[in-house]
Order: sequence, then C-alpha cells, then structure tokens
Amino acid sequence: MRKLVLAALGGTALGLVVTTQVAGPLVAQEAERNASVYEQLDLFGDIFERIRAEYVETVDEGELIEAAINGMLTSLDPHSSYLSPEDAADMRTQTRGEFGGLGIEVTQEEGIVKVVSPMDGTPADAAGILAGDFITAVDGESVLGLTLDEAVDLMRGPVGSEIIITVVREGEDEPFDVSIIRDTIKLNAVRARTEGDTIVMRVTTFNDQTFPDLQSGLADEIEKAGGLDNVNGVVLDLRNNPGGLLNQAIYVSDAFLEAGEIVSTRGRDVAQSDRNNATPGDLIDGKPMVVLVNGGSASASEIVAGALQDHRRAIVVGTQSFGKGSVQTVMPLRGEGAMRLTTARYYTPSGRSIQALGISPDIIVEQPRPAPVDETEEETTTPRSLRSEADLRGSLDNDSLTEDEIKQLEEDRARAEAAAELREQDYQLAYAIDILKGLSALGPRALPDPDERAEAPAEADEGETAQ
Repeated sequence: MRKLVLAALGGTALGLVVTTQVAGPLVAQEAERNASVYEQLDLFGDIFERIRAEYVETVDEGELIEAAINGMLTSLDPHSSYLSPEDAADMRTQTRGEFGGLGIEVTQEEGIVKVVSPMDGTPADAAGILAGDFITAVDGESVLGLTLDEAVDLMRGPVGSEIIITVVREGEDEPFDVSIIRDTIKLNAVRARTEGDTIVMRVTTFNDQTFPDLQSGLADEIEKAGGLDNVNGVVLDLRNNPGGLLNQAIYVSDAFLEAGEIVSTRGRDVAQSDRNNATPGDLIDGKPMVVLVNGGSASASEIVAGALQDHRRAIVVGTQSFGKGSVQTVMPLRGEGAMRLTTARYYTPSGRSIQALGISPDIIVEQPRPAPVDETEEETTTPRSLRSEADLRGSLDNDSLTEDEIKQLEEDRARAEAAAELREQDYQLAYAIDILKGLSALGPRALPDPDERAEAPAEADEGETAQ
C-alpha cells in the first residue's frame, strides 16, 4: 500500500513537472505571440489615424483599408490578392468567357509586369504582344512599383479607346511603344480544325466553356473526317494558354485518359489535400496525341500537359512552360469583395511539382521568329525554276499508273505542299503533325498498348504522397 501511495505521489510530481516545464513555456509563448500580434494591430491603427488626421490631402478611408489588405496579400506571393467588388465581378465574368480589355494575361516578376500570354484573336495578339514581354509603362505612366492589380487597372478602359503600352522585349535593344485599341474580349475556349488527317484542338483558356467546347469540336471534326478510322491523331495546342479553372483542366485530361491520377493538390493542412483520378472513356479511343506547349503555357495548361506526359498518353513538343504550380482559392468577403489566396501546390501524377520549373517537353522545338521582309530583295529575286524528267522534250510517259493512281499522287503532292506551307506559318504545329504522320505510318505497333497506357505511373513514396 505504501508503494502504491509513493507511486501515485511520484506520478503526480511528474505530472507537475511536465505541466510546469513543458506546458507552461508553450502557453507563455502563445500568449507572447498573441500580445505581439495585438501590438502590431495597435500600430496599424495608430498609423491609420495619423494618415487620416495629418496626410496632406483628405484620403478615402475605404480605399486606404483596401490598399492595406491588398498589400498584405500581395506580400505573400504574386498570385494572392484582394478583389474589390468590381474586380470580383470582372473575375466571375472572365470565367464565363467574356470580358472587356486587351486580351492579355499578366503576372508580376520582381515588381515588373510580365506578359504570361496574349489570348488568341484579341487586340493584344493582333498588336504583336508576345509571351515574356515586360510592360513598363501605360500611356506614358510608369507601372514600376505598382501592385499587379493597380497596373491592370491602368490598362482597363472603355471599349474602343486607345492605350499605348511601353514594352521591353528580350533581343530588342530599346523599349518600344505599342498602340492597342481596347475591345470586348469574347473567348472561344477551344477552336477545332483538321490539317490533313490530323485534328488540331487549340485550347486558349480554361473557363466554364472549355470542356464542352472541346467535346463538341472534337466530335464535329471526327464526323467531318468520316469517323475515327480516318484520323491519325490529335494535336492539343496549349501554347500561350494562361490557365484558368482547375476543374476544367481535370475534365480535359480525363477526356483522353482511361484511368490513373490526373493531378493532386497539397495544402498546409494535409486533411485538405486532394487527388483527382481519371474515369474510363477516351474520346479518341487511344489515337496518338501530341501536346504543344511554350513559355506562355501556365497553370491549368501545365496540369493537362503533365498528366498526359506522365501517363505516356501524349508526346509533349515545344519549349519549357511557364511554371505556375500553385492553386488559388477565391473566397467571398463581406461587401461583395473577394480574396484570392494561394492555398495549395499541385503535383503531376508522378509526384513532381512544376512550380518555378515548368513542364519540360519530350522534344524541344523552338518557334522561329519571322524574319523581316526586304521588299527590294523580294521584288528583284525570282524563284529558281526547277526542271524534272517530265519537262524534257520527248520524255517517255509513265504507262504503269492508272488514272486513280495518278489522281492519288496529285492529292499526296497537294498535301505535301500544304504541309510545307504550314511549316512556314507555324513550325511547331507542323512538327507535331509530322510526328503523328510518322506514328501512323509505322502502324499499331508504334502506338502504346491500351492496357499499359491505362495503368497509372508508379507512385512516389507513401510518406511523400500522403493526402
């Protein structure tokens, strides 16, 4: 009995030691941290009151608070920001696929506004703005030192009005001005066409219309071709696609995958991490694919390219993508405003993060910049006349071909000439189509086995992929 009493006393003493030596300091640290936070908030209040009372001009208190909130968010990373009620309404409009502006996706790099990509068919695209350009001034007013939202506000204006932006471009010695007329931007999320036997799906953005547009456009082109048997593959063109809605990137990836992981997102709280898997069904029944990317391919574009690449479902061609591997959640706030906050990083099926690294193409293909045309040289230079056996006087006719075979040769020659013309217009796309032609010429053995393709890539170590 005495031993039990001593043991109990010993346990009580040990509990007191743990409480005083461990829990006590932790509570004190938490109290000290809270006191420090409240002191900082008191400091903020003091500064706010000083500005209201002593600033040289009367200030708008609401704008002052919004600027403070936005400054807090933008200090976290380039993609977190405060959205005023007007900006939040604009963002909702953009995700629906129509908005006013220049048609340009921008980010901020070391305080400078950088073009992620111009959107196809928009005023910025027509004016020759390129991915990677830096915008240093708007209508003569410098944007250096402004937040990204402030710089974007300067570029907004009435439809039909002119804006002059000053651009710094790699390879150019001096900054130069570009005049653009603002317009209503109506985004066709997906444009489908057929080049020879290849269907080309140009995805310009990921909004609410992207997957429905892709599904209907693909079905229309297959019907025009007379069925999938007459199609040698699909080129998914994601160049200069700045991204958009995460769920649309998942739908587009799932459209061409039978099974396996598409993307996983991991936040600070492990319980809120998520993994998205493909469902059975491939819109093109395993036909070969090429995905085109470049430095303007970001976010949702990189999710799609990474998923199809990791599953060996497609060959990725082009140049290194932008490297935006984070997920932003838009959280509604009181007063109809919103907060865009980076809440997670996303990972491709093989467990790799592309944050600041991007997607590396399987085949690197640069897009040649158009050479300046020398009008004098163009006028005085005549193409060299090429002669063949058929041009020689008295040459023998080819009597081994039927009329149908001769017609087929002429069609093949016309296709070859069209392909050569496409190389002049868009070298990267022509390269992608040539890859599909090569795979088609080699036959089914050159294509991945459907059962093998359906398997997900080997997962990383369990501790690294805990969801």
